[in-house]
Amino acid sequence: MRRAYRLFRTFFHACLAEEFEYRANFAANLGSTLFSLAMSILTVILFFYRSPSLGGWSFDEVLALLGVFNALHGFVELFLQPNMSRLVAHIRQGTLDFVLLKPVDSQFFVSFRHLVLWRFADIGLGLGLTGYAVWRLMGLPSIGGVLMFGVLFIASLVIIYALWTGMMVMSFWAVKVDNLAFLFGSLFETSRYPVSVYKGALRLALLYVMPIGLVTTVPAEALIGRFDASHAIGALLLSMVFLLAARLLWKRALRAYTSASS
Repeated sequence: MRRAYRLFRTFFHACLAEEFEYRANFAANLGSTLFSLAMSILTVILFFYRSPSLGGWSFDEVLALLGVFNALHGFVELFLQPNMSRLVAHIRQGTLDFVLLKPVDSQFFVSFRHLVLWRFADIGLGLGLTGYAVWRLMGLPSIGGVLMFGVLFIASLVIIYALWTGMMVMSFWAVKVDNLAFLFGSLFETSRYPVSVYKGALRLALLYVMPIGLVTTVPAEALIGRFDASHAIGALLLSMVFLLAARLLWKRALRAYTSASS
């Protein structure tokens, strides 16, 4: 564990030095993040101009959920998207050999080597929006609610990581997986709204088959007084199952990998 922490710290410092080489680009990206979040909030405002609720959620409750979505999206863009796209390139070009030769866990290296640090702005702004919405709803949340939110937020990150990793690992067998990444992005957009918006089979699929519907709704529920024990337990169990499945799939993929030197 300590070794993984030291390695991650090294990755972080290297990426930080790279970011500060282009400070104007950092500022421009931050402005883009602010604009994107403002447009998302405006969309919610326009919807509630015509309707008093969205899937049974009030305006402030949806704002809290939107903040969770923005924070999770920031994590995806922080390390998942840049690293997993490089994994596909490594496999196609045979350069994964250089990763496998390093004295570190290959999945850890592939997952965290490249960090887009300005995406911390998405995370901070998203959590800030959630905190503001919760304060408007009920003032200060309970300590138990905050702790449960933290646990479920981490579970959501694990689910997203496992799903993304599983899709990108398919590149060991398939030539192109770009369409899978696009599909994941489209599915992830559905978590911008409460899962109660969706009905029937689609709702069940978003909860337990491709549980994108859980990742924002369940953490938000823990903060805004809508806590659903069945959803929370389902999210925790699925996070463990999906993480184990992603690890096993990675090991299976490495056994199927034919190196460039073969």
